Amino acid sequence: MIRNTNAGWGSVARWLHWILALAIIGMIGFGWWMNHIPARPDRFFYRWIHADIGYVILLLTFIRLVWRAINPTPALPAETSRWQKIVAHVSHGALYLVVMLVAMLGWAHSGARSPDYSDFFGLFHVPQFTSPDRAAAGAYEDRHIFFAYVLLALIAFHLVAALWHQFIRRDRVVARMVTGEAEAG
Repeated sequence: MIRNTNAGWGSVARWLHWILALAIIGMIGFGWWMNHIPARPDRFFYRWIHADIGYVILLLTFIRLVWRAINPTPALPAETSRWQKIVAHVSHGALYLVVMLVAMLGWAHSGARSPDYSDFFGLFHVPQFTSPDRAAAGAYEDRHIFFAYVLLALIAFHLVAALWHQFIRRDRVVARMVTGEAEAG
């Protein structure tokens, strides 16, 4: 099943979910490491790679949102309370919003620093929408880091909710994202 149904996630949605999950968690760890290594000559290289992966995450997130818009979103189990449905909706929206915000702040930081991180893996230059400005670069970077921590908190909440569904509710919500299995019944 490539497309989503009202009962389960299709393979495209599942692949995008897991690729983005691994990339985002990896990028948060990589970003933390980059900001805690002592100043060294290859620091620009690591930041350049971080930026390039960030551009990919932004693109994949956009693709995921488009895919989600043209496919049904599987319904939560019938016994899910109204407040839980609201929390699920708001937390998923917040995840998408903050992923895009973190990536856009990183992109703004790239354009505001000199030299920028616009060379995409040596293949082409990513257009920058900010101009070189040292003070602005620092502000964008500070906000990029702050919202990366907000994103980490949202991911932790998402993981706890998944564990709750899997081990407490045992309602097969997690199985739909792992295997594409539709809800029984």
